[in-house]
Amino acid sequence: MPEQSRTFAVLGPTNTGKTHYAIERMLGYRTGIIGLPLRLLAREVYDKIVAVRGPSVVALVTGEERIVPERAQYWVCTVEAMPEGMGTDFVAVDEIQLCADPERGHVFTDRLLRMRGLRETQFLGSHTMRQTIAALVPGVEFLSRARMSQLTYTGPKKIAKMPARSAIVGFSVENVYAIAELLRRQKGGAAVVMGALSPRTRNAQVELYQNGDVDYLVATDAIGMGLNLDINHVAFSSLSKFDGRRMRYLQPNELGQIAGRAGRGMSNGTFGVTGEAPDLDPELAEAIMEHRFAPIRKLEWRNARLQFGTTAALIGSLEARPEHELLARAREADDLTALKTLSDLPDVARRAIGGPAVKLLWDVCRIPDFRGISAAEHASLLERIFCDLVEYGRVPDDWLAQQVSRIDRTDGDIDTLSKRLAYIRTWTYVAQRKGWVDDEKHWRGATRAVEDRLSDALHERLTQRFVDRRTSVLLRRLKQKEAMVAEVNDQGDVTVEGEFVGRLEGFRFMQDRSAVGNEARTLQQASTAALAPHFHLKADRFYNAPDTEIDFTEQGGLLWGKEAVGKLTPGADPLKPQIVAFVDDEAGPDVAAKVQRRLQHYIDRKIATLFEPLLNIQRDETLNGLARGFGFRMVEAMGLIPRGEVADEVKALDQDARGALRKHGIRFGQFTVFLPLLLKPAPTRLRLVLWSLSQGMDEFPEAPPPGLVTVPARSDAPKGYFTMAGYRAAGDR
Repeated sequence: MPEQSRTFAVLGPTNTGKTHYAIERMLGYRTGIIGLPLRLLAREVYDKIVAVRGPSVVALVTGEERIVPERAQYWVCTVEAMPEGMGTDFVAVDEIQLCADPERGHVFTDRLLRMRGLRETQFLGSHTMRQTIAALVPGVEFLSRARMSQLTYTGPKKIAKMPARSAIVGFSVENVYAIAELLRRQKGGAAVVMGALSPRTRNAQVELYQNGDVDYLVATDAIGMGLNLDINHVAFSSLSKFDGRRMRYLQPNELGQIAGRAGRGMSNGTFGVTGEAPDLDPELAEAIMEHRFAPIRKLEWRNARLQFGTTAALIGSLEARPEHELLARAREADDLTALKTLSDLPDVARRAIGGPAVKLLWDVCRIPDFRGISAAEHASLLERIFCDLVEYGRVPDDWLAQQVSRIDRTDGDIDTLSKRLAYIRTWTYVAQRKGWVDDEKHWRGATRAVEDRLSDALHERLTQRFVDRRTSVLLRRLKQKEAMVAEVNDQGDVTVEGEFVGRLEGFRFMQDRSAVGNEARTLQQASTAALAPHFHLKADRFYNAPDTEIDFTEQGGLLWGKEAVGKLTPGADPLKPQIVAFVDDEAGPDVAAKVQRRLQHYIDRKIATLFEPLLNIQRDETLNGLARGFGFRMVEAMGLIPRGEVADEVKALDQDARGALRKHGIRFGQFTVFLPLLLKPAPTRLRLVLWSLSQGMDEFPEAPPPGLVTVPARSDAPKGYFTMAGYRAAGDR
């Protein structure tokens, strides 16, 4: 390797532009190879480079796709398909932290250890790889990339409340479909992205999302591998997944990889959980936000120096142990399992003799089990392919045509089409192998055409099932001849069949006055039926809302945000007001009771908090005699009594009684006996409302502006107002 060759590890979290940087560096050289973790991503990068340099110099090589122009200079590949020994100026491997992946890690580790560009090599990935790369790659230079936007954890959120431009992540096909169905009913639809989709289907689904036809994306963890989408929020529907062997919790760095898809470029992103996923531990959420993860200490490794003399020698070389302490022998992969199975079959054993035949057997065993039926079924297929290749030198055209023809059908549901796509991937893979079929160009085109037809059909079925713009505004159809459809938007506007009929303000429906006669009655009926679930959902949300979202007005009204939801009414005790909830009869007694309970809890806690010194006097059983009596006078007066009104009682208090009262904060002023803590603005505002209630006033006087020592004396102020406000009359002020 030339002396000027340099190796870089470009490390950082998601959304740091690492892949874009590598592409720019590669295009600065005459030749280059870039390896990517997914076929979908390889296609995306290929399209980007073709747009810049044209198709005549860019190759795309994956297990199932091979586009290689005669003058190819730049090779875009999946990591498994990266060609070796080409001697290109530049080499890059993306998502290098996958060296630790139990399934595919040994391939990434092999590229890390053995693949280099003549002039520059780049390994792109997470900071968690820094220590191992430094130990295993001599002379490596590190480049750190900072995330271009902030990532914030927003906690749990129901799917019904998911913000637009969100991606909900599931870890099984069933989970993804269930979430997409829910979004279809509640939000108008969702695009679906899974690693098993063909690039054509995936791109069509993504286009639905990117062009705004739908505002939601449901995906597997495939979106964590560099797929660049316009996502503002990522929500995890689960924190565990089946990794091919067992169910396990996602590691923090895996969660970070996926969460990092939120917020692209300079736009900030958020992430959270939904459905049955538990709230993230604060330390874990902080680690994801700050991109702090434990370093990777072991890389998966499998010997790449294979012995093809015999099948036993090949198996032995594949099971060799690593010599470096940072490398761990990879668990037995599907290709090695298939090799062991086929080696024991008589028809295979008598044909797999000699280096070329053993190497061919190994190449056949590396056909991925796209179908996923069973290990035995896969081994049977591989046996047939190997024996045909040995006997005829090719996979027979008639048998291949029969297999492809059986798959070339676009009828059926999503699951059926998905299975056919998985099946055609096997034959697409076979057709891409040099020398395995008679007419390579024909079979590559034929299998690709079948994949395209199936991909288009699958996209159509996915869209039919999970996208329905009309459904986004359906809440409930009335059981009438002319079914009506109603909707309530975030601003409380209620529409029926797209026509505005009124507003939902708190828990009361205010009908549009422009609707009259039969139209008004019909719209009212439709609105009532449609609003039933909204009342219950809103009542649940209100019941669980924090006290900080609720407030009282100076006229005794009760607000939730800006919505009036009730009012205070006098109780038997001024400090124990009652509640009247503003809830329509149509909402039902359960909703009304829940709203009333929540408001009662709020005002009881508000009084307990702001009047705590006063209530402590009431609860103090050590007070006795005159001190106890005077304490109750203070409670009845809500903490403020003009001294002139209780002059005799004050004189009657001995020093012990006064001392006991002073311990509760009571101050015996020259003109007023008061509790200083209750002169603050918040207690004063509440005291005036409670006092006005107890006096039976129709209109409550407002509290003076906070912070003033004097205020103008109002001649129209009700008797006792200034005392309750914390002032005493002293002339005009």
